[in-house]
Amino acid sequence: MQSYTIGQAARLLGVSPDTARRWADAGRVATHRDAGGRRLIDGRDLAALAVEVGQGGADEDEPSYTSARNAFPGIVTGVKLGDVAAQVEIQAGSHRLVSLLTREAVEELGLEVGMRATARVKSTSVHIDRV
Repeated sequence: MQSYTIGQAARLLGVSPDTARRWADAGRVATHRDAGGRRLIDGRDLAALAVEVGQGGADEDEPSYTSARNAFPGIVTGVKLGDVAAQVEIQAGSHRLVSLLTREAVEELGLEVGMRATARVKSTSVHIDRV
């Protein structure tokens, strides 16, 4: 199972390293230390936290000025394999992305819950919101 440093986890969750560290200190996510003394989070635990954070929604006290980019780096939070097709779910910060692709593609990429992955979106219709 892949593990992530506090800094890597923070980037995948869309929060600061200080916030990720506070969450770990508060027991919101379990950590362990590597041989070098760095705190690590198991991929499955990080995936569960990413789903929890994503369901919390945006902080309504902070204004949001965004134009969504086409690449969403995140963590795989779900993989459902069918006979021919597959569904992969990625939590990228507060964004949950679901992709339908072939089972063969999922197997070739070796996708599993807890892995880092990037969802790329190509669209002919893009909406821009300013809140």
